[in-house]
Amino acid sequence: MNHDQKNNHPSEISNLKQRITNVPTKGWIAGSVWGGLYVAFIIWVSWGDWSSLGWLAILPIIVDAFTTKFIHWSWWRKYKDTNKGLYTLCSWIDAIVFALVAVYFINLYIFQNYQIPSSSLEKSLRVGDFLFVSKMAYGARVPNTPLSMPLVQHTMPTWLGGGKSYIQNPQWEYKRLKGWTSPQKGDIVVFNFPTGDTVCLKMQNPDYYTLCYYYGKSMVHNRQDVFGDIVYRPVDRRENYVKRCVGTPGDSLKIIDNIVFTKLSSSSGEWQQEPKREGVQLNYLVETDGHILTDGYLSRIGINRDDRHQPMPGLYRFPLTETMRTELSKNPHVLSMQVEPEMDGGAVYPLGHNDWTRDNYGPIYIPRRGDKVMITEDNYWLYQRIASAYEHQPMQVGEEYTFAMDYYWMQGDNRHNSADSRYWGFVPEDHIVGRPVFIWLSIEKDNPWFKGHIRWNRIGKKAKN
Repeated sequence: MNHDQKNNHPSEISNLKQRITNVPTKGWIAGSVWGGLYVAFIIWVSWGDWSSLGWLAILPIIVDAFTTKFIHWSWWRKYKDTNKGLYTLCSWIDAIVFALVAVYFINLYIFQNYQIPSSSLEKSLRVGDFLFVSKMAYGARVPNTPLSMPLVQHTMPTWLGGGKSYIQNPQWEYKRLKGWTSPQKGDIVVFNFPTGDTVCLKMQNPDYYTLCYYYGKSMVHNRQDVFGDIVYRPVDRRENYVKRCVGTPGDSLKIIDNIVFTKLSSSSGEWQQEPKREGVQLNYLVETDGHILTDGYLSRIGINRDDRHQPMPGLYRFPLTETMRTELSKNPHVLSMQVEPEMDGGAVYPLGHNDWTRDNYGPIYIPRRGDKVMITEDNYWLYQRIASAYEHQPMQVGEEYTFAMDYYWMQGDNRHNSADSRYWGFVPEDHIVGRPVFIWLSIEKDNPWFKGHIRWNRIGKKAKN
């Protein structure tokens, strides 16, 4: 050490002491609060895998931002009076960056906004409901694709150029933080669409695998004019779906005449019928004496405009709850009401490997983490996708397979108008996003503004579980 360095060392210590002395009380309070929150967050994220504790090295920088300010993050503030343009630009950048970072972490770990896009859960949740979805209920996932644009699922808005809203690499392994519970039977659950890993951009419904089943893989890949580009999406960038959990890990499940039955395979108990729910609907073919069922009448019963179909004069097709069916049966012009034939539901999972239907399905076993199952020719196709697409492990007939994750069975309450587990199978635990908590806004698109466009009576209601 030379002479100048020896002389500078005491002045540096003095400068540090002076900075610490000059920190106002509110600075220490702010630094302590934000520092404490950061430590709590890192411990929560690291729970069970303490390698992430290395992120605590950033703690001094966070505290410094509120106290000693050795790193002068707000250097641009000194130009408030001398360079208004630079000051204004930096102020906007500072506010936008802070907002994006805050929204990013809130969406990842606390809650997310979600809009109900389809009628699969009518009348429990309605098209146009906007939900707050708790990520903490089942434990927030550490993102597979950490570098992404907040508030965008997988594709940038057209006004921002379109394209992917995330950077493909790096991709992190699945990890879920400690939650309050796990999905239970009867819970309404938001999850990433399991067969949304491969997507035809011009025809996203039905899913890629169903398209290949009906049209052939060669046509789907070669007719770009019809099906569009085919893209792959990581788990956390697949479409968000919302359904009701009707089967949990370790359950055996079957459907008889549209009624779900479950039992714990570890017990010798009887099959348990699912609880009756007011929101459960089935499609009915309704025949009248030629009398027209008006839009006003059908609206009063509760049949949405998008659900009203009239194949021919005097014949209607729409979903009805038990209450709605009873009300409609009182109409003197209604001659008969019959449940829509199950053949109208199309092929079910696993496609091409069973004679089950939408209304009569199974029995099947829903895998639980650590379960060992002997793979036979009868159950191979039921579990093959689990091994190949979700767990990336080999599976062979005649060998025992050990499941690495828990799996769930999800169905919509609008049973004949719901693309759910009956069509694409099990939902892996790493696809679970969260649980809807309450409705913060509800829009009735069929009604004009100031005439029922906003469903005020639904705002603030809890999501029914």
